[in-house]
Amino acid sequence: MKILADSCAWSLLLRRKSGAVLRKEEQLMLTAITEAIRDGQVAIIGPIRQEVLSGIKNLAQFDKLSAALATFPDEPLTTHHYEEAARFFNLCRSHGIECGATDILICAAAARKQWTILTSDQALKRCIELLQSKALLL
Repeated sequence: MKILADSCAWSLLLRRKSGAVLRKEEQLMLTAITEAIRDGQVAIIGPIRQEVLSGIKNLAQFDKLSAALATFPDEPLTTHHYEEAARFFNLCRSHGIECGATDILICAAAARKQWTILTSDQALKRCIELLQSKALLL
């Protein structure tokens, strides 16, 4: 099964400082994304790529990260993904859960392809839990 890795997973893999001490959750996420890459089971969408590359002040570092991500093609997004994201957003909001546009688009992409989402983002995790409880997401 493919894993749709959120920007926090990619950042941990590609942007962490060498020798940095990782918390247990970070180590588990790093292991999961590394294994998914090794097994050809990792996925990325354009908005996640943009998040990973945003905020990098050093052009050389930007180019290095962009090149590292280039080996992973963006999964295509269609009108159906955006409509599903809007439906999910409305559902989450009706249950008092706020979710950003990229986070809810991640949920829609994962739902349509029946992928697992790899993230440490607590707001996204709340959306995922609600959508799973409604059997809309794996």
